[in-house]
Amino acid sequence: MKQITDLFDRHGENRYGEHVNQREHMLQCAKLAEDAGDTPAMIAAALLHDVGQFLEGAGDAAEAHGHDAAHERLGEVFLSQWFPEEVTAPIFLHVAAKRYLCAVEPGYMGDLSGASALSLSLQGGPFDEAECRTFEAHPFFKEAIRLRRYDDAGKQPGMATPDIDHYVAILNMATK
Repeated sequence: MKQITDLFDRHGENRYGEHVNQREHMLQCAKLAEDAGDTPAMIAAALLHDVGQFLEGAGDAAEAHGHDAAHERLGEVFLSQWFPEEVTAPIFLHVAAKRYLCAVEPGYMGDLSGASALSLSLQGGPFDEAECRTFEAHPFFKEAIRLRRYDDAGKQPGMATPDIDHYVAILNMATK
C-alpha cells in the first residue's frame, strides 16, 4: 500500500478543474461509499478510482492538452497488481458509467461539473443505444454506476473526511 499512499502524497494536491483537489475528491468518494455501508472492494474502488490521474501525466490531459488520457484504464492496469476485479472493474468502468448515465438519465448531463463535462466530450460523449445495452450486460454494471454516483457527489469543498491512513486497512481487506 506504500506505493499507493506515496502517489497520494506526491499528487494529491493536484487540481483537475474541480473545486477540490485530487486527494479531497478521492477521500470524499471513499467516505461516501463507507457511509453507504458499501463493501471493502467498493470503498477501495471509490478511493482509488482516479489513481490513473497520477500516472503518465494523465491528470491534466483534458484541461491542459485537450485529449483523453484514459485514466480509468491506466488506473485499472496499475491497481490490478494488488486488487481483484471487484475493485478494478468498477474503476475501469466509471467513465463508461458517466457516458451511460448521460444517455439514459434525463438531466444527468446538465448536472455534470465543468471538468466532467469537458472530459465527457473527449471520452466519446453519451453512449448510443447499442453501447448502453452492452454496458448493461457487463457483470460489474451496478458497481460502476454506484462508483459513478460517489464520483459525482465527491466534489464538495470543505467536506470532512478521514485521511488516507484510515483507508489502508480497508485497502488491505480488498487486496487479492
